[in-house]
Amino acid sequence: MSRFSYLSLFPCFLLFAHFITFSNAATFEIRNQCTDTVWAAAVPGGGQRLDPGQSWTITANAGTTQARIWGRTKCNFDGAGRGTCETGDCNGLLQCQAFGQPPNTLAEYALNQFNNLDFFDISLVDGFNVPMDFSPVSGNCRGIRCAADINGQCPNQLRANGGCNNPCTVFKTDEYCCNSGNCGPTEYSSSGNCGPTDYSRFFKQRCPGAYSYPKDDQTSTFTCPGGTNYRVVFCP
Repeated sequence: MSRFSYLSLFPCFLLFAHFITFSNAATFEIRNQCTDTVWAAAVPGGGQRLDPGQSWTITANAGTTQARIWGRTKCNFDGAGRGTCETGDCNGLLQCQAFGQPPNTLAEYALNQFNNLDFFDISLVDGFNVPMDFSPVSGNCRGIRCAADINGQCPNQLRANGGCNNPCTVFKTDEYCCNSGNCGPTEYSSSGNCGPTDYSRFFKQRCPGAYSYPKDDQTSTFTCPGGTNYRVVFCP
């Protein structure tokens, strides 16, 4: 089950517009500054164990859409790369081929889209597990940070092992999920008739630049010129 916030709208837009494909790929350096091991995950990209201080770089082709990077915690994998994680697990695989299970803090992006812009965000629509910074390392544009103690302050109704769930995951209602729209390939779309709630405000107050619910577009979607490179930091 996945919820893609603003980027879930992009496939609908692409049905009606044709964009020029640019040849420059973007690199994403994923760095673990936590005191514990984090198993980085990326779709596209796969997965990588990152001990404290380690980093992993992936490349995404121009025109990539519906892409995610996230951290997994308390994982155990065998020599074949199969196992489980407490948060962010992707079907028991070290090399992720599908999105992770909530709760997990998400870095989302779509490259070289309208006007050759990259669109990117940090989303808490799948909840929160690891503090994150998602920033460009080239280009004249700003990054996003969500480093509050959301796990420690999580409302009791949203608490989960290793993280803090978004209310949609817990209650599965239109009020929280905005899931009454038909646009997009995911189960959840931001086309539903919903607005901020007390639960979404809990996330927004702590991470003002991050998505707190699926229609939280205006304050949570950022752009950089196509060809920009990025860095995702766990525990910035």
